[in-house]
Amino acid sequence: MSTSSEKTKPASEPEAQTPADAPVAQQRQQVKVDDSNLTASYANFCRVTGTPEELIIDFGLNPQPFGIPPDPVVVSQRIVTNYFTAKRMLHALQLTVQRHEATFGVLETDVQKRVMPSARVQPPPRT
Repeated sequence: MSTSSEKTKPASEPEAQTPADAPVAQQRQQVKVDDSNLTASYANFCRVTGTPEELIIDFGLNPQPFGIPPDPVVVSQRIVTNYFTAKRMLHALQLTVQRHEATFGVLETDVQKRVMPSARVQPPPRT
């Protein structure tokens, strides 16, 4: 509660921190996000290109899980961002994947290594 006898500092003058206040000041504030108009889509294909100023990330659905698809991959989403934001996103993704792998095991990105040997197409035996 404020009283008329309390002195207030001008808004431009920073308030001095005591050691007890320091941890509170260092806490990160969460950004509020309004996702009420969000449209989610799935992508299993990503293409990254860029210019000296911007990074362009295209997302799409590749219906052919092995090899090169016969038809073009339809790109449905494009994100254009600057390299500063891309670097922050890279860091956030690295931390998230590290936590996932620590909990569930290493993610193998080579599809051929992930497929069970019995599920692979075996050539017919020679006769």
